[in-house]
Amino acid sequence: MTDENLFESLVGTIVKSIVDDEDAVRVSVVEGRMTVLIELNVDPRDKGKVIGKDGNMAWAIRTIVTNVATRLNKKVVLHIID
Repeated sequence: MTDENLFESLVGTIVKSIVDDEDAVRVSVVEGRMTVLIELNVDPRDKGKVIGKDGNMAWAIRTIVTNVATRLNKKVVLHIID
């Protein structure tokens, strides 16, 4: 499994367990030499669930992907797209 697929699968699995409309979840990964950019698209009605109260859910997701990226000697950026 490539790093790109790893991050796509990880974020997709986490987010699909949170949202109501799993079919609307889109994860795209752009991998550079040292940085991984993850763009997450969800249904606008589910965006609040993904971000969470005071951003706690988004913070938790970012923490998980950052920990995985650190083990791979990479940096990661997670963007939640409108």
